[in-house]
Amino acid sequence: MRRRAIPPPRRTIALVGLMGVGKSSVGRRLANRLKLPFADADVEIEAAAGMTISEIFASLGETEFRAGEARVIRRLLEGPPIVLATGGGAMMNAETRALLKAQADTVWLRAELDVIAERVARRDTRPLLRGRDPLEVLTNLAEARYPIYAQADLTVDVGLGSHGQAVDAIHRELRRHWKQKRRAETKT
Repeated sequence: MRRRAIPPPRRTIALVGLMGVGKSSVGRRLANRLKLPFADADVEIEAAAGMTISEIFASLGETEFRAGEARVIRRLLEGPPIVLATGGGAMMNAETRALLKAQADTVWLRAELDVIAERVARRDTRPLLRGRDPLEVLTNLAEARYPIYAQADLTVDVGLGSHGQAVDAIHRELRRHWKQKRRAETKT
């Protein structure tokens, strides 16, 4: 018996979660699997500002960075469906969070904090970690952000597995989510 083809996504798939959880690297692979374009919000912010994120933080501050992030995410969501890797703090902005919920299927990528801390300690490119203990920073961020991330449509644990395993798990959960949405739509 042949499986029915899964229709292409009608909405953007927005990956949310802490820095270092794999939103960008997994997102690229997921986009490839779904035959969708991929966008990394941080890369798009840098292009729009003509500065790196570190430079934005240093010269304009986090508040201005978050305002630019909100503008970029709004622009990306106004276009055709993509896989979007958001910045770790994007969901903390109530307006951005509402926009993501209204115009995207949101997926919280979750992993153990010690796993994420090990990943982010490899590079000194994250402004929120400069000169600080990564696990301590991530623990504080998780405390503040996990209740917000939990508002995502789906939660997928991506822990110690490979990127391919993460993509498989996300794809499986998305298919289940889309099937439930189609059922709900046919009942109305």
